Amino acid sequence: MEFIEYEDFKKVVMKTGKIIEAEEVPESKKLIKMKVDLGGEIRTLVGGLKGAYSPEELVGKVVIVVANLKPKKLMGIESQGMLLAVEDENGIHLLTPDKETKPGLRVW
Repeated sequence: MEFIEYEDFKKVVMKTGKIIEAEEVPESKKLIKMKVDLGGEIRTLVGGLKGAYSPEELVGKVVIVVANLKPKKLMGIESQGMLLAVEDENGIHLLTPDKETKPGLRVW
């Protein structure tokens, strides 16, 4: 593992986001397209969550989003951030606050 300086870490802007819409990307085996509220700003995110979560399970979840990641096209859809998750032998698990949290808060 390579260590980074605190100044490098401060460049990463993570925020809480509430998933307000989700749908499978039909041409993909893994991708789900989501609309995420980052506290008044709605972003489109695309994540490889199919099989771990249904779109219906995702709607309403508050998640952690890397908000200043350069947008990237996945299957022709521009993803404007990245959800944080972990994966183990039981599958993918989204990182979520342990208490009710509003969207748009900076994660430190």
